[in-house]
Amino acid sequence: MSTGITQAAKTDTGTRLFQLKDTPFPFECGTELSGINIAFEAYGTLNARRDNVILICHALTGDAQAAPPDIPRYDFDGIEEISIAPTGEFGTPHNGWWADLIGPGKALDTNRYCIVCSNILGSCYGSSGPASVNPLTGERFGMAFPEVSVRDMVRLQYRLLQGLGIRRLRSVIGGSLGGMQVLEWAILHAEFIDSIIPIATVARHSAWGIALNTAARQAITNDPVWQKGRYREQPAKGLALARSIAMLSYRSASSFNTRFGREQSPNPPHSPIAFRNQPAADFQVESYLRYQGKKLVERFDANTYLYLTRAMDTHDISRERDNLESVLASIKTPTLTIGVTSDLLYPIDEQRLLARYIPKVEFKTVYSDDGHDAFLIEFEQMGRFVKEFLG
Repeated sequence: MSTGITQAAKTDTGTRLFQLKDTPFPFECGTELSGINIAFEAYGTLNARRDNVILICHALTGDAQAAPPDIPRYDFDGIEEISIAPTGEFGTPHNGWWADLIGPGKALDTNRYCIVCSNILGSCYGSSGPASVNPLTGERFGMAFPEVSVRDMVRLQYRLLQGLGIRRLRSVIGGSLGGMQVLEWAILHAEFIDSIIPIATVARHSAWGIALNTAARQAITNDPVWQKGRYREQPAKGLALARSIAMLSYRSASSFNTRFGREQSPNPPHSPIAFRNQPAADFQVESYLRYQGKKLVERFDANTYLYLTRAMDTHDISRERDNLESVLASIKTPTLTIGVTSDLLYPIDEQRLLARYIPKVEFKTVYSDDGHDAFLIEFEQMGRFVKEFLG
């Protein structure tokens, strides 16, 4: 029997690539697209009932490689192999962005669960997005790719899991943009999941979050190299500046002050007062922001950044449904929501709001000075909360 999904060869990282082949994928914006690709990884072992799966949803610039390379990948059987593979152009090898949470005996225990993490729709790490090649033109989609929403991401993940023959999810977990997906899972496919764990996230994007993303997008679109999305090389200055803007909201003032203070870079090339026409950094925090920008340019795509930040801005679980309180109250799935004390991007009161209205909810606090990024850092606290919740 056809699954509607075909599998490509394994990459060096263990990432698999799937393609929806039987029917076009309908985007929320009203456009349909055929041949949608989905990159994903799986770890642990699927049980006979095919219901011990935990789905991980990643954040803005994340990918499917959530676990470290030494965790065995799980191969789903009965899937036809095809000659499609991720471009390999974007991304760099890494040890798994949630490596400390995934593995035998850890919070996401690969001895008990089959862990799946898929690259989101609109991204540039294997799944279809603006960086993908349009088969009708032979060129990248660029800004011609359909507008993507968080709901689109979740619906495509559901199609993937159906194609893999997964019958039920033990839980869905994710932070930031990943947490937005988690909340949509509890509304769109509540019958398919046992629990959800949204971390450092929001029920709908705030004016503050939208403003930060708007500034970041303007940094990209104001770069002359961007060329209305038809660039031949990455608009490096714009994308790097967008990353710098984002980094200011990912950490906290306390974190920056503790880590950098007013320390200057070793052997500064000029006086900190003489800054005109001097691109080099004097203060270590300047050097840090430039370094983070350079790293993102090396591994990410500018149009992808535009699309995914816009998807975050349109995120609102009450959109075209009911008032926010009623929609949250309609989530009957057992929920663990986790907030970070120093989160500037999604202040902890946003998670308290979830806990106030979701009926079957536990609320936990991560105490950290590392701001929003604590969900990628404070593994001991988060691991304890998640392990206790999963039982």
